[in-house]
Amino acid sequence: MFRPKVSKKIIKRIAKYFLVLIVVLGVVITLFINISPTFGGNPSKEQKDVYKTFENYKDGKFFYQASKNLDGKAAGSPSTLPNANSPSTETDPSVQIPVSEIDWNKINSKEDSLTWFGHSAVLLSLDNNKILIDPMLGPIASPVTFAGPKRYSEDLLGIIEKMPPIDAVFITHDHYDHLDYHSIKKLNGKVRHFFVPYGVSNHLIRWGIAKEKITELNWWDETEFQGLAIALTPSKHFSGRGVFNRRSTLWGGWVILGTQTRFYTSGDGGYDAHFKEIGDKYGPFDIALLEGGQYDKRWPESHMLPEESVQANIDVQGKHMMLMHWGAFTLARHGWAEPIERATKAAKERDVKLIAPKIGETVLLDGKLSLPVSTWWN
Repeated sequence: MFRPKVSKKIIKRIAKYFLVLIVVLGVVITLFINISPTFGGNPSKEQKDVYKTFENYKDGKFFYQASKNLDGKAAGSPSTLPNANSPSTETDPSVQIPVSEIDWNKINSKEDSLTWFGHSAVLLSLDNNKILIDPMLGPIASPVTFAGPKRYSEDLLGIIEKMPPIDAVFITHDHYDHLDYHSIKKLNGKVRHFFVPYGVSNHLIRWGIAKEKITELNWWDETEFQGLAIALTPSKHFSGRGVFNRRSTLWGGWVILGTQTRFYTSGDGGYDAHFKEIGDKYGPFDIALLEGGQYDKRWPESHMLPEESVQANIDVQGKHMMLMHWGAFTLARHGWAEPIERATKAAKERDVKLIAPKIGETVLLDGKLSLPVSTWWN
């Protein structure tokens, strides 16, 4: 068979054009990241100089001290490969998940309460302080509107207008499924203060939040706000919203202690000894929110299995537990309802009191947490 001979000159020319194309594409992506506000901001040199004095910051990056994988490479492995945890193909619900009719009277009352909006977004009332945790209420967990994990339920941005004035917003880290540009922009006018891990303030400031309305903390830092005791706690995770700023900002969980309710949320992160440290220092907690809804056997450095979440609740001394990081977006290959099913089974075996409210349902934090047992996800 005759095969045309390609000269070395043509091959070099093609290679040159290909290289130019890659460079141009890189420039376009870099410009898009710098121009689009969705990506947020980056720490300044002055901020980095401060971070260098921290024990959990090295070589320009934050890290979890006990972690065996400081680069977080396992966390970046795609969960859609054949050897992911679950063979289930039902990674998304077959129908749109309904949102319960929100009881604003109950939320606006002086009673301590918790309202879940799916994934890790929670509206709390503690000592009549209205608090939002990771208020990602947008339709897609992505820096762009045309690609990324889509919400299982209806768009929840509209409920922000119905919310009471928010005393404080707490952010666990800057990933798109926890820190949403559109949600923060809509919330700006009705939030008194923001509490964030170090570095996350740069995103908020770029989005129009006044610097004086933001408090940044490091792990184990403590502060007070309107009668509440607050602390940022460690988690085994990572951060970053762009291609080049991985672990440039800090991440963590939050302890919020009121007069009646002791509250803890883990943020994202793998299972490790820090949970027992948190329990020994701040526990017991009346309610502990533990992530465990997006997992893969290759991600122990960044996410927990549901059974590990139950153990984490035992470690932090949670009187009641609620599973987080599920019910809104698909970020891993396992069945979308598998996390709560596994957590429910493990909680029963370990005698852990687990609650699983519907999206939009308000639970009174009265010590009893008398929530009807249901499997609404079925």
